[in-house]
Amino acid sequence: MAVTVTLRFFAAAKGATGLDEIECVSAEVPTLGELVDAILPAAGTDPDELERIFTRCSFLVDGATTRDRAQRVPGGAVVDVMPPFAGG
Repeated sequence: MAVTVTLRFFAAAKGATGLDEIECVSAEVPTLGELVDAILPAAGTDPDELERIFTRCSFLVDGATTRDRAQRVPGGAVVDVMPPFAGG
């Protein structure tokens, strides 16, 4: 059974991906790292820059903050990709 997870991008993550949000479909329950690794950079964005941005990000999985990329993300979850904002 397919698992669908919604990723929402903010600030620099939004700029680097060119996306507000995307739905990811996986054959099994993915890890946060697998979801992040599957995201492609926007046209004209260096893939290394995208990885640098994601390295600094924290993630909200259904409102709970994590940086653990090994965490499994259940189907139907919403993951907010949050880079540090000014001053933080």
